[in-house]
Formats: sequence, structure tokens, C-alpha cells
Amino acid sequence: MNKNVIVFIVLMLLIAISAVQAYQLTSLKAKVDAGAVKIGGSSPVKTGGAAATAGSGLSDLPTMVGGC
Repeated sequence: MNKNVIVFIVLMLLIAISAVQAYQLTSLKAKVDAGAVKIGGSSPVKTGGAAATAGSGLSDLPTMVGGC
């Protein structure tokens, strides 16, 4: 096979995969907007001034930082 044909096939495969993912993302966003899917989230974060959070201590820190 010609090298250009292989590159063209791989490129078309990547474009097809990205099109399928874009469709899935769009349909998922529509479901979330309609309320059919709930998104898990963390507890609300207290937003206060720097003076309010400076003396709060270690008890107010989140238990899990950064994701996993």
C-alpha cells in the first residue's frame, strides 16, 4: 500500500471518531439540560474573605483535594 493511502485512512478514521464523540457530547449535554441525567458534584465551597478563612483551622478543609 502507498504511504499516502495509509495516512489518508488513518486521518479519516480520526475524523470519524471525533464526529461520533461530538455527537455523543451534544446529546449528553441536551440530556443534562433537560434534567434526565444528574451530575455528581462536591459539597458547596464556602466563599469568604481572606480574613474569614485564615483563622478557620483544619476542620473546614475539604477531605479530598485534586480529583481521584
